[in-house]
Amino acid sequence: MAKKGDTKKNAKARTVRERAYDATPARKKARVARNKARRKATREGKVSVGDGKDVDHVTPLKKKPNGNNKTRVVSAKKNRSAGAKIREGKK
Repeated sequence: MAKKGDTKKNAKARTVRERAYDATPARKKARVARNKARRKATREGKVSVGDGKDVDHVTPLKKKPNGNNKTRVVSAKKNRSAGAKIREGKK
């Protein structure tokens, strides 16, 4: 059995790459920022567990990882499709 944080011997190459990528310092910082924003919105009563809402950073964390405090509450569907619309050139 693999130790905590390790991958199994027969793990697919993609899984190994994804785990290594998610463990980089930049990805950890972004994850911390997302979790922190969600906790803050929960304390303020804007979102709750299982409500189907996402806490969205107005400026994506890729573009401005530090000091990005502007967030908004949007539906999960709208937030997760936003990147696809940007890539397709739609508004």
